Amino acid sequence: MIQHLTPAAAAAGPRRDRADTVAFAAWRRFHWAQDLSAVPGGDLLGRLARAEYGGSWGRLDAVLSVTDRRTARLRQLARRERAVPAWVLAAAGAAPDLQPWERTALAESWEHSARLDAGASATAEIRRRLLADPGPAQTEFLLDVADANGLRPLSPAEAVGRPAASRPAVHALWRYLSGLPGGHLLLPEPDRCGDAYERLLLAACAHRADPGAPSGRRFRAAFAALAEPRPRPMVVAQSMLLGRLEEPGAGLSGGMSVLLTGLGEALTADERITRVLTLTTARPGEVDRADLTQASGRSHLLVRLPVDTPAPLDPHTATVHQAALAWWTARVFELPGARPDLAHVRFADDASLAVARAAGRHGSALAFTVTPDPHRTIEERHAGLPADHTGEAAQALRLDLHRVFVADRLVARADLLVAMPAQSGTQELSSYFPQLADRPVHVQPEGIAPFRPAAGDGATTRGLLARLYGGDGDGGVVAGGLDAGDRGLPLLLCVGRLHPVKQQEQLVRAWMLAGLHHRTTLLLIGGSPDQPTAVEADVLDRIGALLATDPVARRRTALWPALPNRQVRLLERALAQGRPGAALYVCPSAKEEFGLAVLEAMEAGLAVAAPQRGGASHYLRDGVNGRLLATESVDRLADGLRSLLDTPVPDLVTMARAGAVTVRERFGIDTMAASLAQAYRVSCEPVLRERCRSAE
Repeated sequence: MIQHLTPAAAAAGPRRDRADTVAFAAWRRFHWAQDLSAVPGGDLLGRLARAEYGGSWGRLDAVLSVTDRRTARLRQLARRERAVPAWVLAAAGAAPDLQPWERTALAESWEHSARLDAGASATAEIRRRLLADPGPAQTEFLLDVADANGLRPLSPAEAVGRPAASRPAVHALWRYLSGLPGGHLLLPEPDRCGDAYERLLLAACAHRADPGAPSGRRFRAAFAALAEPRPRPMVVAQSMLLGRLEEPGAGLSGGMSVLLTGLGEALTADERITRVLTLTTARPGEVDRADLTQASGRSHLLVRLPVDTPAPLDPHTATVHQAALAWWTARVFELPGARPDLAHVRFADDASLAVARAAGRHGSALAFTVTPDPHRTIEERHAGLPADHTGEAAQALRLDLHRVFVADRLVARADLLVAMPAQSGTQELSSYFPQLADRPVHVQPEGIAPFRPAAGDGATTRGLLARLYGGDGDGGVVAGGLDAGDRGLPLLLCVGRLHPVKQQEQLVRAWMLAGLHHRTTLLLIGGSPDQPTAVEADVLDRIGALLATDPVARRRTALWPALPNRQVRLLERALAQGRPGAALYVCPSAKEEFGLAVLEAMEAGLAVAAPQRGGASHYLRDGVNGRLLATESVDRLADGLRSLLDTPVPDLVTMARAGAVTVRERFGIDTMAASLAQAYRVSCEPVLRERCRSAE
């Protein structure tokens, strides 16, 4: 369904006597709509928002650091959507303390400036800077900017003569040489490198320069499944570069991993789409594998992109690897069996921006699922922070503002904007994205794949139930299961990745505050099974500290690492088929853009409770097919849980049945795929026409 977003009238904006908590949204509205009712804001959030969005009103603020003021200015330049003199960008990039998120904004501006006078000014300025022997970080950045924009500021001999004092700078040099005529002749032989990532990188460089070169065979072998062209009409790429598609609930892998797996298969059932590529990242141990592609259906391929880091990417580290990710994505997109007509990104992070940049260079259309995240919670999380604060909270605010900037860049680049429905329609989205005025947006509910029974389900289910009630009575968290003597108590189930935004700690705290541990049990499923991330470990420590204060709560809580999605759905079915009202699903998140795990629990036949803020309110009617919870505080969450557990069993059964009907009738993956396929086709028509002309 296509809708047009119309922002609220300027008159509805905040006056100067309003609190600083409205400063962020107000200054964004000022930037796009020149709404003069914006408030300056005296806290750190208000001052940073004024500096970034206030234009001439964002006057020099001596309280802000030089880095903050420079970041704001660079983002302003990027949002101008027109060329900036190359010397201005080069001078800004020469700052010795330049942060990775500043380079993201600089790279956006360089794209526009590189098109001015056929790139002559940009080439000359980048050459001048490189010949002055800048530091390794600036060298890396300028070489990547040149390569990404088709500029050749240095000859191959000049390039290899520059000092490359860091591993990232060396890799940028190799990427740059691979795009120069004759540059590959100066590259090392892949087999002479000591580590798997560099061997594969050099092979990819060799293949780029000469697709038949023997030294490129390692790259061709890794992506052999993409060697043969696919019949048209349409190839679609979708990405999830933060997290693991195969491990929902672990690290940064949430419901999106389940969605993309099912959606990739459902999309290829449409005759308009011949192949779907789902891009994810390869772990260090996987880079040396013979094959970095994996079939996930008849025409759905999982494609792993190499990343030079021992740890999983997160929103912060993705900024450092953005240029390399864009380069690898471009190399994959060039392969005959890839060549997507459209790429769809769904997160406001640097990894998604890398895919968007590669799609733009390849001539592919871009779809972006736009959500008010982190916009929706940025004011309540960060308002009131002192303007001179320099701790972790200030850095978290700066990361959120960077994500807002990335979302704006993806909106600006997108040919197709996709939004998830909300109870308020599109009003909330337009309040956070004033630039969407009169832009068409495809409003698309998400969906889940139908559950299909398979051989072995019975044994798996019995094993899960035995594990659930296999505790030793001395603490479910340690034993992994609940005391068998508590089997008759109602069970609260919560499934999701361990993360502060998912609020598992607040759920445990509210459960204990309401005294529900005296009459119910609790099962939390989520987190990496082998090596918890720092964020997961912190959540686990906090939950453990809470439970250590109450032996009863400790005994009646089970904490499992993430399970494969099929096992989760089997467990939910088994719980739903038990004693009526004996198991309830609870989602305590601060917000859910839609809540796929909630839909799966509903489909299984469980009564559910989910946050009233976010997408769940679109499909849940409180007291009819589920319950809506206020999750913004522990006290309110405790009240909601108490009310849920006090609901009469017949009412819970009725809600569960209504919830299952809701999912079956409205939220199937096939319906979602058909709607998206049509939107993709319309957005791709200019691309497809151009490629047909080129092939003639």
